[in-house]
Amino acid sequence: MSAEPIGPHDLGGAQAGPVELHEHAVAHWEKQVDAMMTLLSERGHLKVDELRRGIETLGEDAYERLSYYERWAQSMTTILLEKGIVTPGAITAKVAEIKARQP
Repeated sequence: MSAEPIGPHDLGGAQAGPVELHEHAVAHWEKQVDAMMTLLSERGHLKVDELRRGIETLGEDAYERLSYYERWAQSMTTILLEKGIVTPGAITAKVAEIKARQP
């Protein structure tokens, strides 16, 4: 078995700094991402293992740059695109619709 890390998520005992043990406020959009994962899972569209695979294959730059729930959102998007449940055009249209509602 190799001692080399298999991805940016695999710290392999490396020093990563102290663990923050205090609770933090969860933003509304983070709750929405969590709820979306729950719904997708309940409807059989996405398994937790698939979510994890998507996160683990983000690449080092994205993994380091994205927050916890941003990783979830990116992973869910990738998996749903792979399965053909959503299309790039549908995502682009929805993002444009949401941006148009912003003041």
